[in-house]
Amino acid sequence: MLEALLAALAGLLIGSFLNVCVYRLPRDRSVIRPRSFCPACERPLAWYDNIPLASYVLLRGRCRHCSAAISPRYPAVELLTGALFFFLVLSLGPTLQALKLCLFSGLLVGLIFSDLEQRILPDEFTLGGTAAGLGLAALVPLDLPIAGLLFPWEWGPRVLSLAEALLGAVIGSGLLWLIGVVYQKARGREGLGFGDVKMVAMIGAFLGLYGVLLTVLAGSLLGSVLGLLFIVATRKKASTYELPFGTFLGVAALGVALLWRSGMG
Repeated sequence: MLEALLAALAGLLIGSFLNVCVYRLPRDRSVIRPRSFCPACERPLAWYDNIPLASYVLLRGRCRHCSAAISPRYPAVELLTGALFFFLVLSLGPTLQALKLCLFSGLLVGLIFSDLEQRILPDEFTLGGTAAGLGLAALVPLDLPIAGLLFPWEWGPRVLSLAEALLGAVIGSGLLWLIGVVYQKARGREGLGFGDVKMVAMIGAFLGLYGVLLTVLAGSLLGSVLGLLFIVATRKKASTYELPFGTFLGVAALGVALLWRSGMG
């Protein structure tokens, strides 16, 4: 339990940094400089106004300097990241598998909220995450439902795991790209952005081919149902409204990671 609580604390701190990334990366700003500031008045924040969750509560959701409302996205990202880290370490213990899935879940949280807020999926998360997933595939081997059938077992679990991750990244992203091309030719407008394709490559690198196919299926169903309900409820025009498909993919990938990869499914 102590390890899980420490992981939750680490998740809160990483969630605070993810908030910086969610705000700055889609705007092509550095995540290092300047220090954290209020988006409304641009006054720098003191350290005691930047404590995860606590500062939001103590400030009652408003900037100390200009009293502008602080987006609820800030505590939501911190709380969600902390909860995910807690659950994963509680389920898997202080292991490399837990560390890998914590990294994966942090990347997904950043992508979910970036897409929801700005309709942008930063390359730092997608391409950087793909590289990390492929590198970790050899260190923390994946299950081999596909690579184990296609390639000789003499290659060893680490090489086969990397092959599984590559299959997930390449085939998963290629399949989504193909769906987007077919949709564009059929409807005469773009249905998927290339950011979604790169995000699926990242998910495939972490989850392998079987996991990414589950994610794309679940994300598509989730996006179809919730997207339609949202369009009907808000009376938006379905032909022009841009759904945050990356958000639905991220939620689906978290579900696969938590229920399957963590051993809870």
